[in-house]
Amino acid sequence: MPRRSKADELLEFEIQFYEKLLAAYPDFVDVLIPLGEAYTRKGLYDRGLTVDMRLAQLRGEDPLIWYNLACSFSLLNRVDESLDALRKAVGLGYNNLKHLQGDPDLSNLRRSPKYRQFLDAVALQQP
Repeated sequence: MPRRSKADELLEFEIQFYEKLLAAYPDFVDVLIPLGEAYTRKGLYDRGLTVDMRLAQLRGEDPLIWYNLACSFSLLNRVDESLDALRKAVGLGYNNLKHLQGDPDLSNLRRSPKYRQFLDAVALQQP
């Protein structure tokens, strides 16, 4: 069995730590955010999506939460849902178009013709 790297061990420790905190405090946003990010770094996209959906319930007006939800959907190749979440993020004020155009988590979404239409519409609204 191959030996795990130090980075893998630390990531696993991080996930276990956040999961234990979350068991005690299920709506603790400051735990949910880094847990979702850790799941994504580990490739546990389904778990990351679950966390991001919970965050959208708890912080429904936060554009970054919706942006991260779009990323989770895209990683799972759920393109239509990803685009809907990205629309919501932009509607709530997310405006870092340069970042979203290069974010590898959105690569599945960027392959959709609907993404190009969306981006063109958003660019027209920018000052």
